[in-house]
Amino acid sequence: MQKNIAILPGDGIGPEVTEQAKKALDTIAELFGHQFHYTWGDIGAIAIDRTGEPFPDATFAVCSQADAILFGAVGHPKYDNDPNAPVRPEQGLLKMRKTLGLYANIRPVVTYPALLHLSPLREDRVKCADLVIFRELTGGIYFGKKWRSDDRTIASDECSYSILEIERITRLAFESARQRRGKVTLVDKANVLETSRLWRETVRQLAAADYPDIALDYLYVDNAAMQLIQNPRQFDVMLTENMFGDILSDEASVLTGSMGLLPSASVGSTTGLFEPIHGSYPQAAGLDIANPLAAILSAAMLLDYLALHTEANVVRDAVTAVLQSGSGTEDLQPATILKCSEVGALTVQHIQKIAQKAHSIA
Repeated sequence: MQKNIAILPGDGIGPEVTEQAKKALDTIAELFGHQFHYTWGDIGAIAIDRTGEPFPDATFAVCSQADAILFGAVGHPKYDNDPNAPVRPEQGLLKMRKTLGLYANIRPVVTYPALLHLSPLREDRVKCADLVIFRELTGGIYFGKKWRSDDRTIASDECSYSILEIERITRLAFESARQRRGKVTLVDKANVLETSRLWRETVRQLAAADYPDIALDYLYVDNAAMQLIQNPRQFDVMLTENMFGDILSDEASVLTGSMGLLPSASVGSTTGLFEPIHGSYPQAAGLDIANPLAAILSAAMLLDYLALHTEANVVRDAVTAVLQSGSGTEDLQPATILKCSEVGALTVQHIQKIAQKAHSIA
């Protein structure tokens, strides 16, 4: 198989962790007979520095021609610490999502037995937690009309959704549930918000018509936040709108004990983008101490997107083997502390072993 992959390293630790993810993809390509052709693009602070734009047209062109996109992170203190900066790295992320039509953000959250002690929750609460959050990504309050009064004392952010926007991500969530444990939880605020009432009506009707085999329940967002802490194992697929999903997915990310373990995908009608959720972490940039496993797991999601499911599972099994070995970056508090590049190299070694074993069995 030949595929074109766009690589957007971005800012901070983005280039370092993305490089380790690329090594994992290169190893998979070599072992399974694929050809991955890479093209690089700038986004975020580095793009502003070079072009004045956080998501330049040249990067859009690279992404538009790719079968999938591997993305690092955006953000830099010189912009983060300046509230009056006219152009900000995060604007590049929002523009990329909108222009590429990446309407669904998918965040799996899985706890690993070897790391349960790192979770802020008791082990009995998080053991065997395995959920995925489907967050609508291009609508809602983040993209609504924004207004300030002339005297700057009143502000307004419009939140709007259409049935089409709700239906397309709902179908993705229900299809995912069919491959998992068959349950979808819609998170909304239908007792207060008209947009939430439209979400609930639309999801209920679609579920009844096309997904009668999937169990559907509903939670208000405040209750969902509590339930994530009290009993995360009750969730299979969580479906929600943009702002609620932003908050809940970050809340869920701490269940594993390290944000350095969580991948994500943003998909739409034409392409898919895959990134770790941890952000640019500029304090660690260039120190070779960042955890690359979330980026490597994002590469596994990219392989799934390309229908290379066996290859994706090999990568995930390799990450599990790394964690079980007692080695890792310092955020995991392992018995043996490794650098970012060393964890990447160790993951590659396990990919090679697991793939060779799989071939010998076949």
